[in-house]
Amino acid sequence: MGLLEKFTDKKHREKYYLSLDIGTEVVKALVFSVDEKTKKGIVIGAARVPQDTGNMQSGAISSISGVIATARAAIDLAQEQANVGRVQQVVIGIAGELVKGTTTTVHYERPQPDERIDLAELKNIVQKVQWKAYERIKEQIIWELGDEVDVRLINAAIVDVKIDGYRITNPLNFQGKKVSIGIFNAYAPMIHLGAIHTIADDLKLEIISVAAEPYAVSSSVGHENIADFGGIFIDIGGGTTDVAVVRNGGLEGTKMFAIGGRAFTKRLAYELGVSSDEAERIKQKYSVGQLTQEQAEKVHEIVAQDALVWLGGVELSLAEFAENDLLPSQIFLCGGGSALPELRQALLGGEWVRNLPFSKTPQVSFLQPRDVIAMTDTTKSLKSPQDVTPLALANLVVGVVDEERVLAQILRRAMRSIQE
Repeated sequence: MGLLEKFTDKKHREKYYLSLDIGTEVVKALVFSVDEKTKKGIVIGAARVPQDTGNMQSGAISSISGVIATARAAIDLAQEQANVGRVQQVVIGIAGELVKGTTTTVHYERPQPDERIDLAELKNIVQKVQWKAYERIKEQIIWELGDEVDVRLINAAIVDVKIDGYRITNPLNFQGKKVSIGIFNAYAPMIHLGAIHTIADDLKLEIISVAAEPYAVSSSVGHENIADFGGIFIDIGGGTTDVAVVRNGGLEGTKMFAIGGRAFTKRLAYELGVSSDEAERIKQKYSVGQLTQEQAEKVHEIVAQDALVWLGGVELSLAEFAENDLLPSQIFLCGGGSALPELRQALLGGEWVRNLPFSKTPQVSFLQPRDVIAMTDTTKSLKSPQDVTPLALANLVVGVVDEERVLAQILRRAMRSIQE
């Protein structure tokens, strides 16, 4: 029995769950339950524990023992606040430069278009589509990284379904000849996944899912007209920046690059001649307007140039998505690194916008915990964009508990066959 089968089996279902966001600078842990009547997650415990230097590099784990110690401390604090004892089932986020995500659309011609699509045929279609998508992205990763990199599928989601050009949500009982299915797949190197499983084993946790963080964030925000929604999600962590592009309500793909908040801290430490810890404190005070005008001007002068380098990473990440269609004009920022005002200012600058085909002038806003509408925070401690990612990971668990859509269930089975 697979983990998701075990999770959805009522005999094995537990009442409380963990969300674990292993970041470059901080490990964040949430304890939450799922209210099956309201279909919402209820956060009852939350904690943040800083990482020791050397635990992480570019969003990837570099010291397993160090991360285990930090994660254990965060989980213990969250469980203590929740007052529910030991929680075993966990969803863990993964990021880093080598995590790849893309949507592949595969077209399938039905041999008997006048027949209605039944469950057996739908299973067959999804299985064939997913294997084709898997083969395509595997070729792309080998081309980018070399065939010595062992990658594994970590997330899959159906983002678009059409029959003879008409968009539908569930193909069951429809007639038609040409079925087009767009599937988002996220992959990560086995070395990263192995480290996460080692950490979970040491902490005696049962993994519900290892999720690509940009996938979690982009799928957690609710909108009234979801089928027409488009947006660019930028999650700025300590070691990396994750970019996700959503068009027509479906996640088109994700990109990541190795510039995050730690890069700005290092520059401040060098330019000001202070320790990294002191530079981080200065950066945080600057981000919330607690420095004198003279100090703030000095920090701005140092940070502004690196912000343009960071913007170059964003532009490069978006260039591939702009090859065949206009880019969405709504940009959403989250993550602990997003607090630096220079980053939003850089995005609002005109030059880079003219280099890419936006549908209209981009609008930049910050994601807040309240935007993850399927989650409720009873601790009242999740108040800033840095808290969005662990909430988004928890939101994926709510989706599994409430999962009744036939397509998604079939896709999970297809995904397991590929993972095995």
